[in-house]
Amino acid sequence: MSAPTGFYVTRPGFFTLLQDAGRRGVMHMGLTTGGAMDRHAWAWANHLLGNRYRAAALEITFGGATFTSGLDTQIVVTGAEVQLTVNGEPKPLWTTIRIETGDTVALSAPRAGVRSYLAVRGGFVADAHLGNSCATVFREGTGGFLSDGQPLNEGDFLACAAAAPPVANRTIPNQWIPDYSTPLTLDVVPCAQIERFSTAARATFFTNTYTLSPQSDRMGARLSGPTLEVSGRQLISEGTSLGAIQVPADGQPIILLQDRQTIGGYPKLGAVTPRSLDALAQRPPCTRLRFNETTLHDAQQKERQFLTFFRAAR
Repeated sequence: MSAPTGFYVTRPGFFTLLQDAGRRGVMHMGLTTGGAMDRHAWAWANHLLGNRYRAAALEITFGGATFTSGLDTQIVVTGAEVQLTVNGEPKPLWTTIRIETGDTVALSAPRAGVRSYLAVRGGFVADAHLGNSCATVFREGTGGFLSDGQPLNEGDFLACAAAAPPVANRTIPNQWIPDYSTPLTLDVVPCAQIERFSTAARATFFTNTYTLSPQSDRMGARLSGPTLEVSGRQLISEGTSLGAIQVPADGQPIILLQDRQTIGGYPKLGAVTPRSLDALAQRPPCTRLRFNETTLHDAQQKERQFLTFFRAAR
């Protein structure tokens, strides 16, 4: 039997994780969904290589990572605006790139954006369990290439799927490449305990600017800005959802993200839509942002279009 082929981690960067589409059907066990923070960038990286929708890729936060290829293959890097080089030669983002055994792939710190996604043809290989996913959740110690929830370290070896025929060199139209430096407005579907927020509180939320706190992480985006008054702050704990906007006792909103806790007892004003969460995942601390009220129907339509395009392409 031939030895496995893959990528060697020469320099892991600040926080690099193996991520796929996340877990499903595990929250009743107290486990979160995990998965790629920016599904738009993650899905495009796999799509350009002809990978299946749920294929695992690397989520590289704040760049600064270097890898050595142990095989001839193709890669795509999407997301944050980093300088991508192969053996020191600049290469384009959002485009398929051929690499050979021994090549060095390096990502600089980002000029804009936060998270880069590196996908390889066929996807990275790791044990999938707990919802048929290898998504890395550091807080829970689950997922990852060793199934221990740890970020990548220098010297780690990432196995790749068996060799597959090369795909055509492809890139995506510029219109689908986000500009992570533009002002950010997040779409919100009012829901859950919206009745606990007065008309004045809702107006405060939707007409003012909030700032993304440095204390934000993959669990939640903590915001600072005008205080939101809530009637009856304490609730019986209930299941949480991706994008839910919790308002704790200090009146400062928290947007729950991929590694969120599974239950919570704070009132929820609404939920940020999945498509807006992609944009939020690429904004650094101290980013100023606003909110726009949208309808459940509009949010569902956009999510349906996203899933139909990427899943149907496989």
